[in-house]
Amino acid sequence: MRLSYQLRAAAVLAVVWAGPARADEGMWLFSNFPVRTVSQQYGFQVSSEFLDHLRTSAVRFNNGGTGSFISGEGLLFTNHHVGADCIQKLGSAKADYLKDGFVAKAMEEERRCPDLEVNVLLRTEDVTARVTAGVRAETPAAEANQMKKAAMSGIEKECGQATGNRCDVVALYAGGQYHLYQYKKYTDIRLVMAPEFRVAFFGGDPENFTFPRYNLDITFFRAYEGGKPARVEHYFKWAKAGVKEGDLVFVPGNPGSTGRLMTVTQLEFAGRLSYPLVHRRLSAQIQSLRKYMDKGEEQRRIGQENLFGAQNSYKAYSGFLRGLRDKELMEQKRRDERKLRDAIGQDAAKAEKFGTLWDELAAAYGSYEGFHAPYYLLESGATRGSELFQIARDVVRYAEETRKPDKDRLREYAEAALPSLEQTMYSTAPIHNSLEIAILEDYFNFAGRELGFSHPAVAAMLDGMRPDEAAKHYVETSKLADVSERKRLAGDLEAVKTSKDGMIRLALAVDQHARHLRKRYEDQVESVVTRAAGSIAQARFSVFGGDEYPDATFTLRLAYGAVRGYQDEAGRAVPFATETAGLYAKVTDQEPYTLPASWLKAKSALGPSTHFNFVTTADTHGGNSGSATLNTRGEVVGILFDGNLESLPNRFVYSDKRARSVHVASEAIVETLKKVYKADKLVKELGF
Repeated sequence: MRLSYQLRAAAVLAVVWAGPARADEGMWLFSNFPVRTVSQQYGFQVSSEFLDHLRTSAVRFNNGGTGSFISGEGLLFTNHHVGADCIQKLGSAKADYLKDGFVAKAMEEERRCPDLEVNVLLRTEDVTARVTAGVRAETPAAEANQMKKAAMSGIEKECGQATGNRCDVVALYAGGQYHLYQYKKYTDIRLVMAPEFRVAFFGGDPENFTFPRYNLDITFFRAYEGGKPARVEHYFKWAKAGVKEGDLVFVPGNPGSTGRLMTVTQLEFAGRLSYPLVHRRLSAQIQSLRKYMDKGEEQRRIGQENLFGAQNSYKAYSGFLRGLRDKELMEQKRRDERKLRDAIGQDAAKAEKFGTLWDELAAAYGSYEGFHAPYYLLESGATRGSELFQIARDVVRYAEETRKPDKDRLREYAEAALPSLEQTMYSTAPIHNSLEIAILEDYFNFAGRELGFSHPAVAAMLDGMRPDEAAKHYVETSKLADVSERKRLAGDLEAVKTSKDGMIRLALAVDQHARHLRKRYEDQVESVVTRAAGSIAQARFSVFGGDEYPDATFTLRLAYGAVRGYQDEAGRAVPFATETAGLYAKVTDQEPYTLPASWLKAKSALGPSTHFNFVTTADTHGGNSGSATLNTRGEVVGILFDGNLESLPNRFVYSDKRARSVHVASEAIVETLKKVYKADKLVKELGF
């Protein structure tokens, strides 16, 4: 359930009427939560106080996940796979925390993450009128798009200067509305406890996105302010009892992106072109990482987290493609779209205002078809998996963009975005040259196969070298592992342009093509889609009303649902929960079904019938990873970490027939903290 794309990557907007919510469907804004529906369905009255408690206790991990405060001393709770990036970076050949786990027995032993940021949502504000001010029906699409982006950057800058908070303007309802999100930001985040990788991800890739499941996918961090544990007023308390079938649960989190409002044109484009390209890229990267990790134990340690991310994304995209190739799902989307278009066609005024929007989208995507592959490979997905390439691109673009007026910059280099960008760009996390070489070699080979080795950008990257030679050359002639060198170059555009640094030269070679493709995408595709998106959102509201939820945007939402088992495709009953005894029954002496020595030693001490993982109908998606699972008292009864394979097409259409969210049970967490890890201080802080 981790968010698979870089957060700064340009996203294709999505539009069309989604239809009425079904059963427990919905990634709801806190300002528009369906209180009446929950009351009618479950007999529970959701109060404003309850919503405030959930909103102020949940947090966003800016590397693509969710978490929660669970004590007044800044203790944070999230998934192991959300925390894995920090765990990997804190480790070394002598102390492999990803493999062997980590437990701080005292606060003095808690280890600071080099570049992790956590956000707490303080408030939201509708700023649609400010973003769209001056944009008229006759304003050319490309110009209107730039006007909106400039307005968004200006609002964020003004908010940040006035409040000191992180301020993000987010497009909701496919551009029908724009909301300003204000966050309190924590940048001193320290690792408190992490289990061993083998139990956090027991069953490995073969059992990813499946159920029954046996994962202890948890990690504890602590937020600090001024060098001391943060004092927080709002946090979730731990429930004294777990869940039972039929229980109502709530899941506050930050789902990354969904495509439920996509038009049929967009869905067909994704299924035919864009998703298969990403799928092929991930497959190639997995093979490359496996080859690298087979070279030795240290290579295995260095590459583990990167491999997990690639495998996770590959399996997710496999599920997305299965949904896009499902005739029933696609026919439902066509029916939904026809329903909206027919309603518009019956009203002359609406037909004149909205009737041509779908043709405009079709034309935009027809244009995009001719350059979507180079745009992905050279711009939006170019640096995937490579820390060094991302740093080099950021340094190059930072040096250039920060010389421009704020309104003219690329959005990710706008003034309000710089503090978070700089924390990542100047991270002290280790750079492993051997891994970077392997990743870049795979990138050059893949780009050559997809675009042709004679493509001007590919030829510029290789500069007469073989892919393996080029990768080795760029990495070994770079000094960007030195943070002071990054800062020197980022502050001097002329130094960047004349630099002999290998990775800077690579970033410059790609940038001359990538910037052109980005402008073409923004002017020819994004601008048209954005305009159509806002207009179709208006049409949808005028025909059906606005009582619905927007697609996911990696902003705080609230899902709800029931603890409920299901029947698999073969008609077999799948119980709502697994138990500890089932974990040990699956253990073998072969990976990925081995357990750490600590777990083998503690077997007799653990209750065999303790719930380990369980499933619910809650509507969640990538980015929700680490979301607390809460009972009707707002207490922790688990933590969401995944969905089953059947849930992946929920990216486009929600179903609760077999689709389920998968959670770690709270009672298993407490029991293992006590009996496996002897984490007595942590257990006491949880209230036990």
